Amino acid sequence: MRRAILFLALLAFPAAAAKPPPLGVDEVPAPRAAPAPNAGGRANATGTGFVVAPGRLLTNAHVVQGCTRVTARNSANQTVAARIGPADARRDLAILSVPDGFGPPLSFRETPPVRRGDQVVTYGFPLTGLLSSGPTLTTGDVSALAGLRDNPLHFQISAPVQPGNSGGPLLDAQGNIVGVVTSKLNAARVAQMTGGDIPQNINFAVKGSEALAFLTEQGVHPWRAASTGADRRPAEIGDIANPSTAFLACYR
Repeated sequence: MRRAILFLALLAFPAAAAKPPPLGVDEVPAPRAAPAPNAGGRANATGTGFVVAPGRLLTNAHVVQGCTRVTARNSANQTVAARIGPADARRDLAILSVPDGFGPPLSFRETPPVRRGDQVVTYGFPLTGLLSSGPTLTTGDVSALAGLRDNPLHFQISAPVQPGNSGGPLLDAQGNIVGVVTSKLNAARVAQMTGGDIPQNINFAVKGSEALAFLTEQGVHPWRAASTGADRRPAEIGDIANPSTAFLACYR
């Protein structure tokens, strides 16, 4: 019984809900976003998405759940309406439609298989309104090839993520997509249940293979690439991700 209760309390966010989220999600709301031009109010929640094909963004399903309207802002500070398309609640993925030319598609890693210890980079918009309004880059590693309770859809990663990172790209050392940031361990709840032990850097991303399967099912065909050759510096990976990563604002 104790084990079941612990599991339900473990996930700290999907990272984009201004109201108290469902069980297993952090109670800390995502910060409110500044109003987009002609938006007619303030956003209820924020998140991240990235270009996977001309006119198509990928994000988490929980980022756009319940939104009546979504806007996307790219690195050129262009804000556009994003139409919510197909979603997969099991994988926590959703497709958004934006105008062609919104940003260049990122490539998904096809080979070699992701290994424990592979270096990864996250790129997104955490804690909007509190931290920088621009994108944030963090680095870490793939810690495990499965998620919480051996969830086969997820990687466990050590790269720090916060509310607002949800839906953002997880890139490898060549700048190819290996996952989609989705959640983190709720350190405060775990500390309460373990008598004060605070877990560190335990976060999760939907595997790139699951994202590719979802996109293919929906008729979207992303670019694929082999991750070979010399590793790039994190700053170089950020340069690859920047024009393709979008700040998302959800209006309810």
